[in-house]
Amino acid sequence: QVQVVESGGGSVQPGESLKLSCVITGLKFTVYDMSWYRQAPGKQRELVAQLGRFYEVKYDNSVRGRFIISRDNPKNKVYLEMNDLEPEDTAVYFCHAENSHTWGQGTQVTVSS
Repeated sequence: QVQVVESGGGSVQPGESLKLSCVITGLKFTVYDMSWYRQAPGKQRELVAQLGRFYEVKYDNSVRGRFIISRDNPKNKVYLEMNDLEPEDTAVYFCHAENSHTWGQGTQVTVSS
């Protein structure tokens, strides 16, 4: 049974940083591309960052240069370091093993002055 648990969200002011963590169990972690998505109120879920099984990386234009995705395969963990946060980054953030069918509950990030 696949389980996804995200953590690390919170409320911060513009310009501050947060680091999200995610642990995924119940699948062969190393063969999956890992992604972070976010969903803001009233909007569709969107891809923020992806780190492939061979460590190829892609970012949405809105976060490139500010966010860093990483993974720790022995620990089955994925991270999203978010710097210079903006109010537009406010959303629920989800991590996801691409082509799997399980999503976690997400973690709320709120950026407000």
